Amino acid sequence: MGRAGAPAGARTARRADGGDAGRRAERGGVRVRAPGAARRGVVTAPVFVADSLAGAATGARIALEGPEGRHAVSVKRLRAGEAVILTDGAGTGVSGTVAAVEGKDRLLVEVDGVRHEAAPSPRITVVQALPKGDRGEVAVETMTETGVDAIVPWTAARCITQWKGERGQKALGKWRSTAREAGKQSRRLIFPEVADAMTTKEVARLLADADLAAVLHEEGSDPLATAQLPHEGHIVLVVGPEGGVSPEELAAFAAAGGRPYRLGPSVLRTSTAGTAAAALLLGRTGRWG
Repeated sequence: MGRAGAPAGARTARRADGGDAGRRAERGGVRVRAPGAARRGVVTAPVFVADSLAGAATGARIALEGPEGRHAVSVKRLRAGEAVILTDGAGTGVSGTVAAVEGKDRLLVEVDGVRHEAAPSPRITVVQALPKGDRGEVAVETMTETGVDAIVPWTAARCITQWKGERGQKALGKWRSTAREAGKQSRRLIFPEVADAMTTKEVARLLADADLAAVLHEEGSDPLATAQLPHEGHIVLVVGPEGGVSPEELAAFAAAGGRPYRLGPSVLRTSTAGTAAAALLLGRTGRWG
């Protein structure tokens, strides 16, 4: 018996059958043969970010260059005939085929199909208090994969981490880079915006303009699972730091219309609470339907 209880003969049969299957790849949801797919098995077409897809149309050719082109040519080692997907991160996606490789950092993609995605509604913004270490990047990554539309770094009073000067700009750049890469990995056509870091006063103004302003707090009397949600508009969700949201911050948010909600019986880390809450909201609003 082989691994996971599979007979050796079954494994051999699968390998023999995989010879033909390995020459196929995914293109725009349709399986197609791609020369380079044989050496990697059945794969999904890789995603790359194009600076602009304005005017993209079937049959046109788009140049992918710069860091993305270098990654496609020198890291992924794409060759002519292989399937790729391009996105601008702003709602447009292209399924295409590599027409030519030029040098080490440029390739031409022939467009097979174009897809446009409208901005979802209701829009979900997560205000994320700054976690320690690289947990902020973990939060951004998982919230992007889950489907949030915007992420706002918040310099809460009880945050151990503080973004100041050059260090703060570097940290913000990492959050934005993480959102971009996670958007590619999760095959999103619209990447979340990562805003500049906000103070408590700025977050309060954001809450005042929201159609639903929710502040996660373990002492909230109402569960987020039963909150009345808008069918459209803007939902803003505040996730506090490991030390919790201070009474002064809660008061400022309440004055702006923010209500405290509890997420569940357990206390989550700040780096995971936003993802769990976003998943709940996306399911309840029908965006995961």
